Amino acid sequence: MNWKLTIAGLGLLATGCATQPSKIQGAYVSELQYKDYDCDQLAAESGRINRRAYELYANLKKTADNDEAQMGVGIILLWPTLFFLEGGDGPEAQEYARLKGERNTIESVAIQKKCGIEFKKFEPEPTVQAEVKPKGRRED
Repeated sequence: MNWKLTIAGLGLLATGCATQPSKIQGAYVSELQYKDYDCDQLAAESGRINRRAYELYANLKKTADNDEAQMGVGIILLWPTLFFLEGGDGPEAQEYARLKGERNTIESVAIQKKCGIEFKKFEPEPTVQAEVKPKGRRED
């Protein structure tokens, strides 16, 4: 019985972790908001949204990664650290979901108006780090 309570408690604490930004769904945004925009205005608005979304993505990713690390350490070693988790998704996650919804709506309106705007992926691409080998060492 005691183990069941412990597992249930850990499950409740796990739901308090911040969500990875790639898993946040876009909020609904009506196309009526952008129906009077011309193609240049749609492109400019998309650029503004992307800049802010990239900022939020970095912050949300860092928070979610920190929560995951704390959860891993907490479960294995120091369960009291679980009480210091960030506490789930906050206003930044809500803003990110709204921006994703706006971006999706702008893309849809641009397609309807045949603007020919190229929309890039919303989430930043992961960077690939090259392995640097010290000089003077040979590989055999």
